[in-house]
Amino acid sequence: MDSSVNVPMNISPDMPTTGLGPALRTHGLNLWYGTFQALHQVDLTIRQGLITSLIGPSGCGKSTLLRSINRINERLGYVRIQGRIEVLGRNIYDPAVELIQVRKQIGMVFQRPNPLPISIRDNILFGHRLHHRGQRMKRGQEQEIVEEALRTVLLWEPLKDRLGHKAIELSLEQQQKLCIARLLPVKPALLLMDEPCSALDPKGTAAVEELIWELRGRYTILIVTHNMAQARRASEECVFMLLGRVVEHASTEDLFVTPSHSQTADYIEGRYG
Repeated sequence: MDSSVNVPMNISPDMPTTGLGPALRTHGLNLWYGTFQALHQVDLTIRQGLITSLIGPSGCGKSTLLRSINRINERLGYVRIQGRIEVLGRNIYDPAVELIQVRKQIGMVFQRPNPLPISIRDNILFGHRLHHRGQRMKRGQEQEIVEEALRTVLLWEPLKDRLGHKAIELSLEQQQKLCIARLLPVKPALLLMDEPCSALDPKGTAAVEELIWELRGRYTILIVTHNMAQARRASEECVFMLLGRVVEHASTEDLFVTPSHSQTADYIEGRYG
């Protein structure tokens, strides 16, 4: 598959996220930035409803892999991709899959919170309105969507009387939770998080980790982190990457306590990276 391909998806927004096999599979995934190969034959299976962390030293391909799953990398004209990425059994780079459907099914949370400079209410409704253009909703229906999303991310009580306030006025912790809440009304199957706590203080980090743990089971979550303690606390399975390759994929406890590869043990024990 080439980055220039206009790529599409036909997954029902009401499709259940459990009992349908893996949430995500990659097959022979290779990616080049120009002449530099950043991913090498990545074969990975992510189980539905679990929190899976991607760990490894800087430059090992974690964020590149995450951005390939959300098809962000293809915006760069010098990126070339080969292989398959399947979400709920459908190849997201298939010519029959529309990009807007990919983004609907695969939500992305970035290192720094990026709320839109509009009200809290309109942030929550932004994606839902985008995917339901031409459909009028009553104010009460929209209010239900806003309340459900904010309750899910544990923000309803502190924000229910401030819904008309600008989202950028919130604390960084609240902004990051709001960015997660903004994804939920479109019912994504998969949530990708690229170091979602890197801009937060310890208190904010703990709050976002608690939220991530609360979301397990309802969503499949793939999280990139450099924080070994966070990976161990906040994930159920763990993938160790090195030099663009998957070295090991196991339950988080097994990977940290009894890693199968010496390279994994060296990284976890801080001998490099």
